Amino acid sequence: MTNWLKKLITLLSISCLVLGLLTGCGNTQTEIGTADSSGGTSQAESSQDVSTSDASTDASVPDDASKETAPSGEKQSDIIILYTNDVHCAIDDNIGYAGLVAYRKSLEDEGYEVITVDAGDHIQGGTYGSLSKGELIVNLMGKAGYDVATLGNHEFDYGMDKLFELTDMASYSYVSCNFIDLETGSTVYDPYVILEKGGKKFAFIGVSTPESFATSTPTYFQDEEGNYIYDFCQDSDGTKLKETVQASVDKAREEGADYVLLLTHLGVSEGSSPYCSTDLISGISGVDAVIDGHSHSIVEMEKVKDKEGKEVLLTQTGTKLANIGKLTVSESGEMKSELISDYEDKDPEMSQYIEDEEAPYDEILSQVIGHTDYELCISDENGNRIVRNTETNLGDFAADAVRYVTNAEIGFQNSGSVRVDIPAGDITVNDFLNVSPFAGQIICVKVTGQEIADALEFVVRKEPEESGGFLQVSGLSFTINMDKTADITVDENGMLLGINDGERRVENIMVGDEPLDLERTYTVGGSDYFITEGGDGQTALKNGEKVDMSYIEENQALEIYLQEGLDGVIPETYANRYGEGRITIINSDSQEADSQES
Repeated sequence: MTNWLKKLITLLSISCLVLGLLTGCGNTQTEIGTADSSGGTSQAESSQDVSTSDASTDASVPDDASKETAPSGEKQSDIIILYTNDVHCAIDDNIGYAGLVAYRKSLEDEGYEVITVDAGDHIQGGTYGSLSKGELIVNLMGKAGYDVATLGNHEFDYGMDKLFELTDMASYSYVSCNFIDLETGSTVYDPYVILEKGGKKFAFIGVSTPESFATSTPTYFQDEEGNYIYDFCQDSDGTKLKETVQASVDKAREEGADYVLLLTHLGVSEGSSPYCSTDLISGISGVDAVIDGHSHSIVEMEKVKDKEGKEVLLTQTGTKLANIGKLTVSESGEMKSELISDYEDKDPEMSQYIEDEEAPYDEILSQVIGHTDYELCISDENGNRIVRNTETNLGDFAADAVRYVTNAEIGFQNSGSVRVDIPAGDITVNDFLNVSPFAGQIICVKVTGQEIADALEFVVRKEPEESGGFLQVSGLSFTINMDKTADITVDENGMLLGINDGERRVENIMVGDEPLDLERTYTVGGSDYFITEGGDGQTALKNGEKVDMSYIEENQALEIYLQEGLDGVIPETYANRYGEGRITIINSDSQEADSQES
């Protein structure tokens, strides 16, 4: 275990003790309900003053302590809904939570009533979320005045017990109409809440992506025998999801909702079909607007027709608080969404709160552990993320780190765990934690060449669509032939069932200077997330025989390789942002198209 990690564990233990003494483990509710059958606390039983699907009356949400007690401007008839999605622990990046609070307060000063919501993926994806297992983020969102949020796939990354603990301590509501406890047949969380503002009732219905099974950790949704004990209303064509959402829409209308809005963590990427937000809208009715997440798309305002031909407003802010969404509902009921960018004001109280929360970690996180003269990238020159469908130099480095710490013949790193660029200059502990915040354990297994070939075929099936399961490689090279289509069977949860006998996209697989031998056994290093736990739907390597090795997490592997394998300095072999040519992409137009052209 590295020295900084030992210090960090000690610091975290002290911080948690102090936090528990001061705040009662961060719980800001005045009363906690009894635990439901799934281990979480039913939000219908909490003391939050909101109407839920099980409530007989509706009431407005009391203002958070961080809000202005009374607006100084004349009361406005428009209602403002501020929204975020895929913040991924960007506490003070871009606009940041202090900017969000400042903007909301400015609207309240002008006389507007404001609702603040989030469409998922907020507690994971950055240093402070990982170190606090999401607790810091939930506390910050409460301080920032959020009213309601839905569950993104990364809300499950710390396991079910931690999820229930986090949502119990939240001062805002979590909603999801399609996250089902199979034992009880009921939703784990309330399907929706109804908030009253300006004399109108706004229903917010949560919809979590069925892709959560594969894009979080599949074993979290299973019992000890591997049976699924949770469900996201998934099927082959999205019908079950549409029917489930429609039932909540109808019930919310029956309870008197004047407006129905969906908080969906579904996205608009074709690779997510049939669960895209656009797929959902086209199969339901009675919805006024959809605030979306998951695909990190920037959608200021799009109109999508529902099954009755009515136009439904669809919007999404991108990621990491680069934008704040602002949905305005006029007195006549007209809705308009816009994205607020480059907002520079910060709320002083929120800024100080964030600074105080970050301070215990900063000394360790700022520790310099190496240097690079070359930017290590996940993106192209224009800032477009490419690590999830092609090779990059940071992907090469991460895969090399895996191979180094496992002493395996082949190293794999799933691209979903290579998350941010590292600029040229000194490299800190914080840099590596931001690159790989998920703390997945690195393991080594013995698998056959056939299993390796199957694993590669599975991860390129969506090419050129992005996939967090796309593998960066070390000790191995291969070609993706885009003129061919991967012939693969997956189950309704997106888990690989098998590679069929049709054509294969992956060609010319080489291990070092030798062609891959399908019959031979190789040692392969990688995260247990995709090797044994089925992350991103990968099952081709799950039967591998484990090789004994020390416990090492993904970000630790980066540090060990840099300091011990490279003497703290990134060499020129990583100078090209598009890597060393380990992954080649060809098609009929260019038989030698390299990863830069993909």
